[in-house]
Amino acid sequence: MGTPYRILGKASSINVRKVLWTCEELGLSYQQEDWGSGFQSTHTPEFLALNPNAQVPVLIDAAGALWESNSICRYLANLHPGSGLLPIAPRARALVEQWMDWQACELNPAWSYAFMGLVRQHADYQDSRRIDASLRAWNAKMAILEQQLQRSGAYVLGEQPSLADIVLGLSVNRWKMTPMEHPDFPAIEAYYERLSLRPGFRLHGRNGTP
Repeated sequence: MGTPYRILGKASSINVRKVLWTCEELGLSYQQEDWGSGFQSTHTPEFLALNPNAQVPVLIDAAGALWESNSICRYLANLHPGSGLLPIAPRARALVEQWMDWQACELNPAWSYAFMGLVRQHADYQDSRRIDASLRAWNAKMAILEQQLQRSGAYVLGEQPSLADIVLGLSVNRWKMTPMEHPDFPAIEAYYERLSLRPGFRLHGRNGTP
């Protein structure tokens, strides 16, 4: 019998790494297959039948295909409620999802232009003024995370890790790996070192790949 989960997407993708780290936290067996830039094309009819957006990751299990990284992480955690990664209690669960949505809707747009220009070296993202604006916005969002960690303690929502830490831990890694000025955020630094004690983060987060 094969592994119950196939994960389509190159392991260097931050969104694929969310899913891989979630699988490690849950102790799940999976098969990761390289799709995306530099590997198998996501624009083939085969892949588009799984995700019409031509994006990675895609999770395939006995129930079919699922896309959107945060949704995949929620799905896997829901299948294993005893893990604590996604609480059952409505208020606690909403707080985890609040920070997951913040990462996707507020933090990611802030860094997008600067990351594409400074790390990816994309020709369409070389306007220095827009890079500077993106960097300012990025650090402003990271200041919000710093304030939250000062209040919460070990992890984003307290003493136990959750899916919020998986998505935000990878975001912290991206921030630290980008050549830019990093403000002094001691709570984020302590958080990063604490996450680094977790095997899943060492494997899929703190691996030197932005």
